[in-house]
Amino acid sequence: MAITAAQVKELREMTGAGMMDAKKALTENDGDLEAAIDWLRTKGLAKAAKKSGRTAAEGLVAVAVDGGKGVAVEVNSETDFVAKNAEFQTLVGGIASAALSVADVEALGAADLNGKPVSENITDAVAKIGEHMTLRRMATVEGDVVASYVHNAATTGMGQIGVLVALKGGDESFGRQVAMHIAAANPSALSEADLDPAIVEKEKQVQIDIAKESGKPDAVIEKMIVGRMKKFMAEVTLLGQGFVLNPDITVEQAAKEAGAEIVGYVRMQVGEGIEKKEEDFAAEVAKVAQG
Repeated sequence: MAITAAQVKELREMTGAGMMDAKKALTENDGDLEAAIDWLRTKGLAKAAKKSGRTAAEGLVAVAVDGGKGVAVEVNSETDFVAKNAEFQTLVGGIASAALSVADVEALGAADLNGKPVSENITDAVAKIGEHMTLRRMATVEGDVVASYVHNAATTGMGQIGVLVALKGGDESFGRQVAMHIAAANPSALSEADLDPAIVEKEKQVQIDIAKESGKPDAVIEKMIVGRMKKFMAEVTLLGQGFVLNPDITVEQAAKEAGAEIVGYVRMQVGEGIEKKEEDFAAEVAKVAQG
């Protein structure tokens, strides 16, 4: 019988199996979903199914640079112990290299790595290592010069925080200094123009409410808000922040002195934005005892 894309998608979501493995399982079992799941389990390809409900908020961020292009990828695991596993590190490094030739994370999942799609490499790793893993995201920058920095590195090119900086002019040494600044200061955007308008409006409203509490005249309040918003922009935008290596000047001024223009950056930290499920030890033991 003909196997539809919807059937393959459903089986993949239930088992974590690769696309071709899911299709073959359905073909071998005449489209019977339950039989296909059992077939995958017998082949050792559905071990990921039992892991897929677990929160994968640990792992590694890896960066790779090739000429004027840089990529950062995040691959998550359940525990930081796996992030120290040499096989996992090799997998993440390979994924980062593959990311240099694709445009987005969807394409990365289908990109070739060791003769099979990246997604299938991850499924194989789940089956072997025994933890739920996910390819969460990737980001790219391009410029005349691209520099990288990894904070809390587990091995070369990967760790807890990965930063890429793209420059027009300048050199890699200055770019790395800026990358280290970004890792520490964690700006919200490159410049005021790049900030989410909703964030700006929310902050402005907060400052208006605070200023009104002072009971001062409207003309004074207006000036207070202008000053406070200027300070806010200096705190949250990369170009407006005081440069960590010389706080007396802004990052933008430091770039000008270095003959460079910062045209883009990426700061990626493992697990940011993922809600981790906390369980105490007693609850975990009780959960296991209940089967």
